[in-house]
Amino acid sequence: MSKNLPYIMPSPQPQVEEAFAAYQTTHQFYDEVRSRSEFQRYCAWYYTTAEQHRQELKRMRGELNIFQWFRRR
Repeated sequence: MSKNLPYIMPSPQPQVEEAFAAYQTTHQFYDEVRSRSEFQRYCAWYYTTAEQHRQELKRMRGELNIFQWFRRR
């Protein structure tokens, strides 16, 4: 059976191996670029949201606390 293997699956030619290696490298590069840009977008969203929450908290601390009137001890 092993002597018939080259007929079933021919060995790849050097040009095909080089083309596949170039394709694989390009694919990995663009995948890395995509993942990094998604991460940067997430970080920008996170910092924007955190700043909004800080501003809301500051506003809430400055407001009058009505519930304190009902909790008098």
